[in-house]
Amino acid sequence: MNLFNLSLKLKGFPIRKAKLALKDIQKKNDTAFNTYIETKKQEIVAYHLKHNSFYKSFAKNTNPLDWNTVPVMSKKDLQQPLETLLSDGFSKKNVYIDKTSGASGHPFIFSKDKFTHALTWSIIMDRFSWFSLNFNTTKQARFYGIPLDKKGYYTEKLKDFISNRYRFNVFDLSDDALENWLTDFKKKPFYYINGYTSPIVQFAKYLRYKNIILKTVCPTLKACVVTSEMLFEDDKKLMEKQFGVPIINEYGASELDLIAFENTKNEWITNSETLFVEVLDDNNHVLPHGKEGRLVITSLYNKAQPFIRYDIGDTGVLSKRSTLKKPILEKLTGRTNDIAILPSGKKAAGLTFYYITKSVIEDGGNVKAFVIEQLKLDTFKIYYVSNSDIPVNKMNMIKNEMENYLEDGLTILFERQTELKRSKSGKLKQFSSLIHINE
Repeated sequence: MNLFNLSLKLKGFPIRKAKLALKDIQKKNDTAFNTYIETKKQEIVAYHLKHNSFYKSFAKNTNPLDWNTVPVMSKKDLQQPLETLLSDGFSKKNVYIDKTSGASGHPFIFSKDKFTHALTWSIIMDRFSWFSLNFNTTKQARFYGIPLDKKGYYTEKLKDFISNRYRFNVFDLSDDALENWLTDFKKKPFYYINGYTSPIVQFAKYLRYKNIILKTVCPTLKACVVTSEMLFEDDKKLMEKQFGVPIINEYGASELDLIAFENTKNEWITNSETLFVEVLDDNNHVLPHGKEGRLVITSLYNKAQPFIRYDIGDTGVLSKRSTLKKPILEKLTGRTNDIAILPSGKKAAGLTFYYITKSVIEDGGNVKAFVIEQLKLDTFKIYYVSNSDIPVNKMNMIKNEMENYLEDGLTILFERQTELKRSKSGKLKQFSSLIHINE
């Protein structure tokens, strides 16, 4: 057994059993798979109604045989002491425990039973294998944050050693730091890049400035997997050009599983083996494929605590080509809490501002990165990193574009900074609203 799988086994995660279970699920034909999904949905609801006091109270009017009676749960519902969420027979000593990043504004501690956590790793390994990426034999250039406390720091460094990965510091994106990154790629035989989208994009911009294709200085490089932050099409094209390798889009949630992973045909394949993904409207009605709505996800295996019809806080679209066995995530349109409310009462997805501004603000390559905050109903502020101020004519172009797409009378402010504020995990939030309006 290789080092990574051995480390999982030593921690009590039955990785071999999980891999065999995953293969068995994947072998089912469409008819058998449909039966499998319906059975697992009923089983997980019935289990928690019987063994989980929190869920008994939360879903007291639920009939496991009637999915329409199953209530939708939110992150707020789970923001309580973990002990109150655990099912019978589970304690902090026999479950996997972690906490969400808090990017949604609703951080909480969660648990998974050990088989479910092993299934999570089995799914990840399976998807990475689509591109011949192996956690044990292929060296990873890792662009993630790292805890700054001594215990957390050295725990992650040990994981890096076991997983054959080299971690880059995403909290320092200065030119000197990016030059050091480039030096590392010249010296180390990295097989793939994996990490947060925004620092990897910034590295690609630096390579463009230096007129360097990364694969020419690191010929072992085969792929780049980005996750945790929105991937825009023009950023993807930039990375493909500057890295010289395929760019793979991953979408996941630590409390659930890997949710979707891009395949070799550029399809964003949703995890149907261990999750059941629905798209709902504001009234919790299921939307047909092709319609945009809230992504609501059920973990089909986690017995430690319920994640049943769990509103993850994202909005998206499942392709009309989706089937129960092969659901395709056509579009991930942003977080439901990233909504801008305008003076007229009109609502707009926060990423609308980012899309509108992006093409103008980055034209010419002067601006390295930027984020947008809504300060008031009519006031938005753009924080950007650049060697010089954005010219007045560019500022006017951005204001005009926003008014064309949205409405007149908006105030757009600009502030140049040496670096942008990131979360403790290292993520960069492209849009955020400081407006608190009762929904």
